[in-house]
Amino acid sequence: MSEPRADLVIRAARADERDLIQSQLRTSWGSATIVSRGRSRDASRLPAFLATHDEDVVGLATFELSGPECELVTLNAFRAGQGIGSALLDRVTETAAEHGCLRVWLVTTNDNLAALGFYQRRGMRLVAVHPGAVDEARRVKPTIPLVGDQGIPIHDELELEIRLD
Repeated sequence: MSEPRADLVIRAARADERDLIQSQLRTSWGSATIVSRGRSRDASRLPAFLATHDEDVVGLATFELSGPECELVTLNAFRAGQGIGSALLDRVTETAAEHGCLRVWLVTTNDNLAALGFYQRRGMRLVAVHPGAVDEARRVKPTIPLVGDQGIPIHDELELEIRLD
């Protein structure tokens, strides 16, 4: 795991940064609409943390607190190998713990091998496979690709979690 740079700042997004967040989500995810576990939402309207370095936004995490759970909805590091994703994940996890959550969870797709490795190296565990969930999500968000970067057909959601209790 990469240690975050000493000059990396993780901070809550401000209300006046919602357009920036929406733009980053469009670039990373095709739109600000994120579908997971059959639920669609505008991630640009969710609580968010930004990672900054020298005033440049180098990472973004959006999340949703709901009772005893916190869903990590999106996580993007715009510079690889600098500990940005780890720092954002840590901040979301700390925030969830502060709010009394018992777990932080997320959904990724069956083709996202890099994400699976990233999250598992940071203590998250695979807790569910939802066969065909991405096929269903395409009804809401048709821009979801049929095939991933490594030529793997995208059909299923994989649910990972880290327990905080």
